[in-house]
Amino acid sequence: MVRRPVGRAGATKQTRPTMSRSVADPLLIQQSGAVIELVLNRPDKANALSEGLVEALLGAVLRAANSGARLLTLRGEGRHFCAGFDFSDLERQSQGDLLHRFVRIEQLLQALHHAPLTTLALCHGSTIGAGADLVAACDWRISAPATRFRMPGLRFGIVLGTRRFVALVGADAAHEILMTSRSFEAAEAERLGFVQRLAEPAPGRGSSAASSTRKGSTVPRRCT
Repeated sequence: MVRRPVGRAGATKQTRPTMSRSVADPLLIQQSGAVIELVLNRPDKANALSEGLVEALLGAVLRAANSGARLLTLRGEGRHFCAGFDFSDLERQSQGDLLHRFVRIEQLLQALHHAPLTTLALCHGSTIGAGADLVAACDWRISAPATRFRMPGLRFGIVLGTRRFVALVGADAAHEILMTSRSFEAAEAERLGFVQRLAEPAPGRGSSAASSTRKGSTVPRRCT
């Protein structure tokens, strides 16, 4: 796989941005030229991954893979990128229901990781568990300096993104972080290679770097 830098995403064709779905939906989808932006839209739940949000994300990623787009970005609305698996309705779900939800999250991570276009995660606030797994599945990972990461899955016997995390930070660092379930800050995430860049939050935007892709910062392109 070879990646080469390209200019401003979508610059080859100027089109008016389009937004699909209503602001009440768990996922907002905006496309401008060759750039598709997915916005996790459950700010009152720290964008935790409900069953509906996971299904919406999986469908959007699969559609983006066949859309001809060059860049797919993920960001979270509100104060946090994603607080991970949504446990709020746990009491009403059977073991089979929970297993199905975990399988669908893994399918989402696989679809994102293997998508035939460049993927970019823009994280801020709390980025925990399956939320951090979403970040790890992307080609490019940019974090606000105040972002806090945590991967507590082993405490619950869940190892959805472990392999990708190990590949990014190395076996020793991954083992220590996963076994202790400790939090780690953006500066450490950059040092370990979990994120490649830190960026100050844009005024009025939850994501730290959403504006930088619009202002022409170079994003490497995935080539097949």
